[in-house]
Amino acid sequence: DAACKNRPLDLVFIIDSSRSVRPEEFDKVKIFLSKMIDTLDVGERTTRVAVMNYASTVKVEFPLRTYFDKASMKEAISHIEPLSAGTMTGLAIQTAMDEVFTEEMGTRPATFNIPKVVIVVTDGRPQDQVQAVAASARTAGIEIYAVGVDRADMQSLRIMASEPLDEHVFYVETYGVIEKLTSKFRETFCAANVCALGTHDCEQVCVSNGGSYLCDCYEGYTLNPDKRTCSAVDMCAPGRHECDQICVSNNGSYVCDCYQGYTLNPDKKTCSAMDICAPGRHDCAQVCLSNDGSYSCDCYEGYTLNPDKKTCS
Repeated sequence: DAACKNRPLDLVFIIDSSRSVRPEEFDKVKIFLSKMIDTLDVGERTTRVAVMNYASTVKVEFPLRTYFDKASMKEAISHIEPLSAGTMTGLAIQTAMDEVFTEEMGTRPATFNIPKVVIVVTDGRPQDQVQAVAASARTAGIEIYAVGVDRADMQSLRIMASEPLDEHVFYVETYGVIEKLTSKFRETFCAANVCALGTHDCEQVCVSNGGSYLCDCYEGYTLNPDKRTCSAVDMCAPGRHECDQICVSNNGSYVCDCYQGYTLNPDKKTCSAMDICAPGRHDCAQVCLSNDGSYSCDCYEGYTLNPDKKTCS
């Protein structure tokens, strides 16, 4: 069964049909979309799909509410025509936010917790600003995958995509091999979340990875060679801490301390010399002389310091 039965999505494809995409290449994009639809569990209550087409202008070919079966979607895709000039990628993402990800157009309410996902397919460099638009889309909870083909500008793809970038930015040399990405997305969208199911054996942090998982550790810990358990890092190793004088390791973290005669400042990092000669702080019989966090004893005129360096005769 090629269709995945896992998480439902509100999925929007944004495809570049600018002049640089030749007609036979655009046909390959449409085949890619159809094959992607084949791998999804499409339906009103499962994954809903919308397709947008852009160049200098943006056209919503069909929103999320129009088709709930694969045959109708694929039929509609087969009739999409290229728009030719320009590459207004930012405008396309903005239009997705304004006109497609709305409840009137078939996006399910936030309370349903259905992931909102965009897949942008482009072979060029955007002719408008994508950074701010993509950032506001991500802030609005839209997960962005960027697929670059042939001459696509990798920097722009990275600016658009969600983190982690190595899971959201894809590149293929030609439209002829774009179908190779179908299985990649199938893994991404269909993977049972092993971490959420609790069927992993990570000691501290579980990170989903396709249909599998990797273990990680909290800050201050490092993954052991068994790739499952964690050990506290020596946070007091040189260059790892910000203590002025003394660093004390403390269960994967650290606290700062000071040499004798110094006291820790409110910043909990730096130290100040205490007045060691304040009454009650020293054991000099007569005169106490402060000396950079330490002290020495002396005597009044007419007296001499005894060998114990404290009392006077």
